[in-house]
Amino acid sequence: APAMASADLANKSKCMTCHDVAKKKMGPTFKDVSAKYKGQKDAEAMLANSMLKGAKGKWGKIPMPPQKIAPADAQKLAKWVLTL
Repeated sequence: APAMASADLANKSKCMTCHDVAKKKMGPTFKDVSAKYKGQKDAEAMLANSMLKGAKGKWGKIPMPPQKIAPADAQKLAKWVLTL
């Protein structure tokens, strides 16, 4: 149930416009993100920060603009992504 709630939150937050759990879109898949940052102790905070402030250069030329989501939602989404 928690993972499903986070998938719902990802849809609601419009993450799925550019990302998907397993299918490459404009941005990397959530599974690829999880694999890249697996085992890094600061990964959750870094991912949440990327959502809130935007990021560029981590996955190629297309930057991710800052997202208009609550910091608590960014943290929930980061935690969920890292479980995939």
